[in-house]
Amino acid sequence: MAEIKTKANDASVDKFLESIADESVRQDCRTICGIMKAVTKSKPRMWGTNIVGFGDHHYLSSSGARVDWMQTAFSPRKKYLAVYVMDGLGRHAELVERLGTVTHGKACLNIKRLSDIHLPTLRKLIEASVRNLQKTNGGINDSCQ
Repeated sequence: MAEIKTKANDASVDKFLESIADESVRQDCRTICGIMKAVTKSKPRMWGTNIVGFGDHHYLSSSGARVDWMQTAFSPRKKYLAVYVMDGLGRHAELVERLGTVTHGKACLNIKRLSDIHLPTLRKLIEASVRNLQKTNGGINDSCQ
């Protein structure tokens, strides 16, 4: 298995968030940060140069390699805010349907602005995902790859 390039580091989350030029995006990121911090009961850490991750999740990939990862994360992108639901969105279809205006992939929600979605539903989605990961920590789980 190739080594994962995105790793936790000691870069300042506050400095990263302050560097976001658009005030509304910066505020949306701070709101998401607060939700994820409350749900995971973890301090935010930078992963790579532009992902803010929370909590620890260790799993074995299908190749048998141990992978250190985050329980949930977000990243401001050019056109949307990416919210990572590490146990996969397929498990949470009902909550995704109730969110509001989002697009998504297998484990990533793409949100243009938080005012487009129902925040209590987003929190429930993150809580359910983190709870599932905590049950499987250390097990086989390739859903975030």
